Amino acid sequence: MSQYQEDMLHVANLREAAGSSWNAINPESAARMKLQNRFKNGIDIAKYTADIMRADMDAYDADSSQYTQSLGCWHGFIGQQKLISIKKHFGTTDKKYLYLSGWMVAALRSEFGPLPDQSMHEKTSVAGLIEELYTFLRQADARVLGGLFRDLDAASEADKPAIQDQIDNFETHIVPIIADIDAGFGNAEATYLMAKQMIEAGACCIQIENQVSDEKQCGHQDGKVTVPHEDFLAKIRAVRYAFLELGVDNGVIVARTDSLGAGLTKQIAVSREEGDLGDQYNSFLDCDEVTLDDMANGDVVIKQGGKLVRPKRLPSNLFQFRPGTGEDRCVLDCITSLQNGADMIWIETEKPHVGQIGGMVNRIREVVPNAKLVYNNSPSFNWTLNFRQQVFDAWTEEGKDVSAYDRNNLMSADYDESELSTEADKRIQSFQADGAREAGIFHHLITLPTYHTAALSTDNLAKEYFGEMGMLGYVAGVQRKEIRQGIACVKHQNMAGSDMGDDHKEYFAGEAALKASGKDNTMNQF
Repeated sequence: MSQYQEDMLHVANLREAAGSSWNAINPESAARMKLQNRFKNGIDIAKYTADIMRADMDAYDADSSQYTQSLGCWHGFIGQQKLISIKKHFGTTDKKYLYLSGWMVAALRSEFGPLPDQSMHEKTSVAGLIEELYTFLRQADARVLGGLFRDLDAASEADKPAIQDQIDNFETHIVPIIADIDAGFGNAEATYLMAKQMIEAGACCIQIENQVSDEKQCGHQDGKVTVPHEDFLAKIRAVRYAFLELGVDNGVIVARTDSLGAGLTKQIAVSREEGDLGDQYNSFLDCDEVTLDDMANGDVVIKQGGKLVRPKRLPSNLFQFRPGTGEDRCVLDCITSLQNGADMIWIETEKPHVGQIGGMVNRIREVVPNAKLVYNNSPSFNWTLNFRQQVFDAWTEEGKDVSAYDRNNLMSADYDESELSTEADKRIQSFQADGAREAGIFHHLITLPTYHTAALSTDNLAKEYFGEMGMLGYVAGVQRKEIRQGIACVKHQNMAGSDMGDDHKEYFAGEAALKASGKDNTMNQF
């Protein structure tokens, strides 16, 4: 017996037990509504999606070609459309997630208006977006199932079994969200409280970075400041306790290190003995050996390797690391995080380079063999320029003639049809598969894609609609493409829930229901 049939039987039994006062309740209608709302709250979603993500992590460990992907979303509708499109084009949501970017929350969701990625936005807006995304995805389930129920009612007896099979084997639009908690928005207690909100909204995976909360910067900008490992580990433990308190035992934590591009620290780590974690963190500080006579008023000195040294302190009261130590610090960060509660790592880099990423991951895997990486395929990179430079350098090393190209001007449109450009594009196309195979990348995400697509499509529409094309700019550039490509939201009333509302009106009021989907509804033109 299918779940649909079980639910109908259950409601039928309830109706019988309730007596005549329930005579107007239709067990099949109630069963349909229940099936259209499979997930009752965010904790249900977090538990369900955590199991999916853990299974995908195991599959990747067995076969690195089984990597996962996601696109960042800043609105529930964007996330819904992404999943609807995935199901339309690929027939399944398998290994395709959503990413919730703190950058996009700051830039697009803050009541202060557009903000830089510096954790200045309202912390509750992150959980709010998670809840919104899952509200839209649950609505996508209800909408598609509602259409199948209407098809079932209209079908002949011969066709009903095939439609019923689609209902019984329906794949939900609900997928894992990797949610960005920035640096925790405060101390470990603040991190715990915010993590709870995010999990209660449905997040099965929380990504946290090792920057100082009140100095936090975007991972692709300058001025990043890291914290000692013990401070970061306290926040990782805070997130784990939040998962456990809420019963999401399989919750996933991604520990992000910004150390590659972070040359500063706000604190000197506590060290109790030579070689401990605090001592290792401090060993990267840029220091001068001093004697007591060399010290000036207010100097900070530490004992390191049996010597008295003075870390270089900036006017900002920050201490700087020695240049060239970024990769070593990243490796130590990742190993330490994985050994102390994190499930995966994220290394923020300055360019998309498989060799660079793989070199660090291979060092990490010498200590943690199953280390897996979440990697930011960031729009902050100029992908075209980076890969053209990589090809140019590779060809130069191979002795190939590159005299036709100016390395300092490789972004020029003059090279768009060149052999070098073609090779660079091939490497961009295979970057994710190459990174999964050679650099331990389990999950590839693009943080801000829908920010850029919204800007690009709006620019094109404005140029044409307000220009010579007038209304044809919209019709040819948008609506006709929606129709030809089968974009569901061309029927925007349906997407907004009009047909589901009609179903409910019929359930609640019977023949007296005043429906919106009659013959005069212009959506029938589509």
